[in-house]
Amino acid sequence: MDNFDNNTNNTENEEIRQEPQVQWQNIPEQPAENHYEYSTSSQRKESHRRPSGLSYLAMGLIGALIGGFIMAAITPALYGKVIPYPENNTGNTQLGQQIVINAEDTMTVASAVAKKVTPAVVGISTISLQRDIFGVVRQAEGVGSGFVVDSNGYIVTNAHVVGDNAKELTVYFKDGKEMPGEVLWQDTTLDMAVVKVNATGLPTVELGDSDAIEVGETAIAIGNPLGLRYERTVTQGIISGLNRSLLVSQSDIMEDLIQTDAAINPGNSGGPLINAEGKIIGINTAKASAEGLGFAIPINIAKPIVDRLIDEGKFEASYIGIGLLDREIAGYMDTDIQIKQGIYITSIMQGFPADKAGLQVEDIITHVDGIEVNTMIKFKTVLYSHKPGDVVKVKYLRDNKTYEADITLIARPEE
Repeated sequence: MDNFDNNTNNTENEEIRQEPQVQWQNIPEQPAENHYEYSTSSQRKESHRRPSGLSYLAMGLIGALIGGFIMAAITPALYGKVIPYPENNTGNTQLGQQIVINAEDTMTVASAVAKKVTPAVVGISTISLQRDIFGVVRQAEGVGSGFVVDSNGYIVTNAHVVGDNAKELTVYFKDGKEMPGEVLWQDTTLDMAVVKVNATGLPTVELGDSDAIEVGETAIAIGNPLGLRYERTVTQGIISGLNRSLLVSQSDIMEDLIQTDAAINPGNSGGPLINAEGKIIGINTAKASAEGLGFAIPINIAKPIVDRLIDEGKFEASYIGIGLLDREIAGYMDTDIQIKQGIYITSIMQGFPADKAGLQVEDIITHVDGIEVNTMIKFKTVLYSHKPGDVVKVKYLRDNKTYEADITLIARPEE
């Protein structure tokens, strides 16, 4: 029994162990593609997993870059229209960000002024006869500058440019034309002259107001430094000083000049000094020995002279017969005279208009025809705006009291 039972048990155990093998063998093999149908729930979740965090980060960076490029392109056009200009810590607008520079708007003040004025700037050359120390007569050549103030050929320059009795005087224009010129008028004390050429339709300059300029303003000089080889050279600086005087010889002082640091060299004489608006404010006349010191005659003194020459063909300077000092000129004199205002009478010519009107030495003239005069150039400008024979009202001080006198002008006697 024991053997039977043992055999029986062994048989049953074998059958039991073999049954799973038989059943597995009887299961038909499924196609590979169907295996996923019978996958567990955990397997299904893994097969449909959402994109990772790195994917979102990459997409976000790409979007930010694209948006940044778009805003960089359109934002400048929105400033001042939709978006206000940024402000600094003090609340002041950053003005530099408001400036839009176009390729067509790159012209500077100097280039704009040069474009406006240069066509009316001329070169002037002279040939004169001079006797040397040995008594030999030789030809002397000179070169300077000038500018056209009237389209019918009236040109302003310096007296020292045209010289005394030039044998030949030639005017050179920007378009290449050369014309003979004639000296209509000159004054060596003012160092001013007016030349006439036989032409019409010439380009002209616009005259400014030299009484209105201030120290620090832009000053531009145009002329022919060192001869016609460098014709119409443009230099730029500022107005460095006003009412300057310059000792040009032992006996001659140029009065009430405009000082500038715009480069002025030999050959620039007679050319225009110009403000930022392209208007003439002075006639370049001299350079000091120090660098950066150039001088010009205020243009206002030229206006009545030019107007009279154009209207009447001649100019006669009005005169009252006195010697004068202003505060600037007094600094060159060995004198204790203190001038706080007006111009000081140093001498009276007997029988001349001032003497007849009762003016005396040491009187101080403060006004002429209601216009305040504190400089010699201003006094001459007012006087030159009147013709000989006109009557002007002069206000003056004597012993700190104010007086008035009517003075009849005469033509200045020939020197």
